[in-house]
Amino acid sequence: MSLQHLLSAQVKQAVLEVYQVDLESVEFQATRREFAGDITVVVFPMLRFIKGNPVQIGETIGGYLVKQLDEVKNYNVVKGFLNIEISDSYYLNFFNTIKNDTDYGFVTTEGGSKAIMVEYSSPNTNKPLHLGHIRNNLLGYSVAEILKASGKKVYKTQIINDRGIHICKSMLAWERFGNGETPESTSLKGDKLAGNYYVKFDKEYKKQIQDLISKGKSEEEAKKEAPILIEAQEMLRKWEAGDEETVALWKRMNGWVYDGFDVTYKNLGVDFDVLYYESDTYLLGKEFVTEGLKSGVFFKEEDGSVWCDLTDEGLDKKIVLRADGTAVYMTQDIGTAIQRIKDHPDVGGMVYTVGNEQDYHFQVLFLILKKLGFEWAKNLYHLSYGMVDLPSGKMKSREGTVVDADDLIDDMAKTAEDISEELGKLDGYTNEEKQQLYKTIGLGALKYYILKVDPKKRILFDPKESIDFQGNTGPFIQYTYARIQSILRKADLSNSVLNSGVDVSLHDKERELIKQVQLFPEVIQNAAEHHSPALIANYTYDLVKEFNSFYQNVSILGADNEHEKIFRVQLSNTVANTIKNAFSILGIDVPERM
Repeated sequence: MSLQHLLSAQVKQAVLEVYQVDLESVEFQATRREFAGDITVVVFPMLRFIKGNPVQIGETIGGYLVKQLDEVKNYNVVKGFLNIEISDSYYLNFFNTIKNDTDYGFVTTEGGSKAIMVEYSSPNTNKPLHLGHIRNNLLGYSVAEILKASGKKVYKTQIINDRGIHICKSMLAWERFGNGETPESTSLKGDKLAGNYYVKFDKEYKKQIQDLISKGKSEEEAKKEAPILIEAQEMLRKWEAGDEETVALWKRMNGWVYDGFDVTYKNLGVDFDVLYYESDTYLLGKEFVTEGLKSGVFFKEEDGSVWCDLTDEGLDKKIVLRADGTAVYMTQDIGTAIQRIKDHPDVGGMVYTVGNEQDYHFQVLFLILKKLGFEWAKNLYHLSYGMVDLPSGKMKSREGTVVDADDLIDDMAKTAEDISEELGKLDGYTNEEKQQLYKTIGLGALKYYILKVDPKKRILFDPKESIDFQGNTGPFIQYTYARIQSILRKADLSNSVLNSGVDVSLHDKERELIKQVQLFPEVIQNAAEHHSPALIANYTYDLVKEFNSFYQNVSILGADNEHEKIFRVQLSNTVANTIKNAFSILGIDVPERM
């Protein structure tokens, strides 16, 4: 039982015995630093049920707790706040129960509970991944890992947008301008090669628009009548009709792109359990539209198009089938969601990691699925996030002005190298060790900088600012972890000594550090509930700040006696393990030396 649960039960008991009032809940907060105490009971909310002076009520409850609980050694009341001091023995007992648990904070997956499917990445196969995809991948992957750590079974998935006019644009440009070049002949990653032709298509398209305008066409007419666009539209029609040559080219170029994506995902450190392809799913959902028509969820207009009226829910009318019977994105998403549950019957909810420009789309999708009667639809969540900007401005794929994900990962390692060399931190490392460390620091900086921000907020990403060995950054936390590893190496204590129980009198800094460690399991559950890696990131920074304060104020290896030294080394080891576990669910590695 956690300290808060224990205290809550006893406070309720005290109020019941003394005031004959059955409290539903007890409000706690951290004790302010200027007062003695470890945890504070807020008395004011009780005044709705208990008549009396808040100071006197606090005194009565405090006296009861000291008498009833060995864990409570003292208390003080400031206005309506009951500050409770917890005994060293409580913190030491807690510490001794968790210090050997390398999985501290993580909950084992509960048998029989419903799984959650987390969707992220979901790229188009006409270009490489860029900075926006990086935020998407890091958020989705981390939320999946947090949900796992909280005790849920999780499937990581993506739907790959491998069909449509944008794919045909790259295909047509390659056919026209490519001269048969391949990733092998150009030594380019396949996704980059396809992306180059997407840019080439756009340049040719703009040129043709200008030609048509110069011949007297309006801009609107020119955009519709540009020959290269008409050819791309014809190519899409051929693909949908199953034309052998078109499908063969589509498979070939998509194959190049998948190989390229795999390299990026590996470098970024994200993975997937199951993949869906839009080419397989774009017709899904039509049968459910037919069912919905029968049950009155949808209605048909005179032109034959099918709609869902959501005006009663404060939304508008949404088309789910065109007049010619073709599916829209919403139809596909309805079908894909249902198919996923069919494929994985143990799934009871889904998380969609998609930018906030799609907020309305997901409101509508979730509502339609509820109207269709699917019980699991109440457990759907849109992990909506803000865009990532750079100091240089916005990015546009078709104009070739995006920040390529691979280039950014490489640049982060290079920036880490420049700063590390400047600080002279890596004497005695081999070149291979240095390169690996630069990658770990650079990638850690990138991930932490993005994940420490609430997902809903827009980010201005500054690579140089993210790689700082001071402040709320990945490298600062990695450096603290490496410092602890150095302490452990110098301590040179055997495992049996490190695992032994030690009874000492706690220094204030030791108590504060244990209190911070104690919060970790609750932070994981909170982060899972709110789908927020930022809670994990900022908790880890607070833990590191607390450790550094402990390190500066308390001698670890120069302790007064062996018992204290062993305890402080054990405590440092537990902090390092907590940092490692927290960073693992953010997808960030920690270096043993730095």
